[in-house]
Amino acid sequence: MERKSPKTTPRKIGSRKKIPEEIPNWLVAVHAAQEKKAANIKILDLREVTSFADYFVICSGSNSRQIQAISDEIGLRLKKSLGETPLSVEGYTNAEWILMDYGDFLVHVFSEQARQYYDLERLWRHAKEVAIPEK
Repeated sequence: MERKSPKTTPRKIGSRKKIPEEIPNWLVAVHAAQEKKAANIKILDLREVTSFADYFVICSGSNSRQIQAISDEIGLRLKKSLGETPLSVEGYTNAEWILMDYGDFLVHVFSEQARQYYDLERLWRHAKEVAIPEK
């Protein structure tokens, strides 16, 4: 019995599909927050300032329902796209300041009043602010 080789077509040089670069986990969180209309989103790069986390994602919501919705969307997106779940979530019930700890980055979802009071941007002013890339 004669074995037939599968038909192959010659590959065109330069016709490879580009493999999308891996999106950082903090950027997935930022895009999720943007979907829920989070205000004043900031990313702080803490790698040169401290060792307990690499990034902070800080954003605000206008009321407790929106703050919880932002937090929920971030959790869902990170689980769905990267299989990541937070190590801990604090403040969800009160929804003035929800802290989501993902190990190498932390997400802070504030009410406007709590954000002004705690002023994390001032507290961590030596950290570099990262520009949010377009989707």
